[in-house]
Amino acid sequence: MALIVLLAQVGSFVPAASAQIGLVDAIFTRIGAVDDLAGGRSTFLVEMEETASVLRGATDRSLIVLDEIGRGTSTHDGMAIAWAVAEHLATGPARSRAIVATHYHELAALRAVHPQVTLLRATVEEQGDGVTFPHRIEPGAADRSFGIEVARLAGLPPQVLARARQVADAIEPLSAEIAHRLGAATTG
Repeated sequence: MALIVLLAQVGSFVPAASAQIGLVDAIFTRIGAVDDLAGGRSTFLVEMEETASVLRGATDRSLIVLDEIGRGTSTHDGMAIAWAVAEHLATGPARSRAIVATHYHELAALRAVHPQVTLLRATVEEQGDGVTFPHRIEPGAADRSFGIEVARLAGLPPQVLARARQVADAIEPLSAEIAHRLGAATTG
């Protein structure tokens, strides 16, 4: 998306049948994992510094692309940070156009309290023996995670996958409760 916006800004053709792309004053991204351990900066600290820089510098005319905010710390803290960052982008002083990619399903609850948030998901095709990822984006939120299927495709041993499914089944109800409480805390 950022490359398409950049191409459009310089007057180039974009890889689309048609596109309406407004002017932007800056493109901000926070993607990838980088550390500076010799300088005393962990991967997560670098991620947070980059995210802080994006939030400080963005304006109403900026494009922001954030990938997996909060993944370098505990699930609890990471989800809390990702929720707060996404909410800030939706309701803060600068209403930039933003794309936030996340695996935290709970963040889909933001749509219920912030109608300006649009949810998109990667298409997954399920067959009897597994899943495929056709690399298409469609409206909506993912209804579940496919991480264990990806782990299977990567070759994790069957006994590890079976245990992962057991743990996931135990955690799933907690995830739904978290989303419910976050939505209630935002509106209440």
